[in-house]
Amino acid sequence: MRLFAAVLPPEHIADELAVEVDRLRQLPGAGRLRWTGRPGWHFTLAFYGEVPDDVVPALADRLRRAARRAAPFTLALAGGGQFGQGRTLWVGARGDVAELRLLAGRAEAAARKEGLPMGEHRPYKAHLTLARSRHALDVRPYVAALAEFAGGGWDVTDLALVRSRLPESGVPGEQPRYEVVGRWALGGGG
Repeated sequence: MRLFAAVLPPEHIADELAVEVDRLRQLPGAGRLRWTGRPGWHFTLAFYGEVPDDVVPALADRLRRAARRAAPFTLALAGGGQFGQGRTLWVGARGDVAELRLLAGRAEAAARKEGLPMGEHRPYKAHLTLARSRHALDVRPYVAALAEFAGGGWDVTDLALVRSRLPESGVPGEQPRYEVVGRWALGGGG
């Protein structure tokens, strides 16, 4: 199954972000972007790709242990940027971003210890994807609008293992479907 580890923002934070995304979608040219639906809003810690079913329990156990070693921390959505010459528009984070980065490193290490191919290690960049494009676009107006965005904070208290199912229908605009298959409290609580 296609899996990734993530931090999921709570509903009240997603509500704030939805207001900002609605504002961004009013900007000229917004229809050329494929906007990520609310169920797809998350901070990916480590993308695993296709994981054999028989490896999932061991990976889940390693993620549970990684979560236990991390203390809860505070994050907030803030600012934004782009990857790939406007191919990906994202909102960033402020707060205990170093703790988020440490948790991402642990999520990646969990996969490596289970023998999953993780490719070349890249420094973690905290971001939540808002929109994508198949072609390079000038998204500077969106990035400028996001520069002013500062959402409320929340306590990150758990780590999630999420399954993504890619669209198969071929219908334009169809979004991936996401299912949380495991969730572990940071610090071992709960």
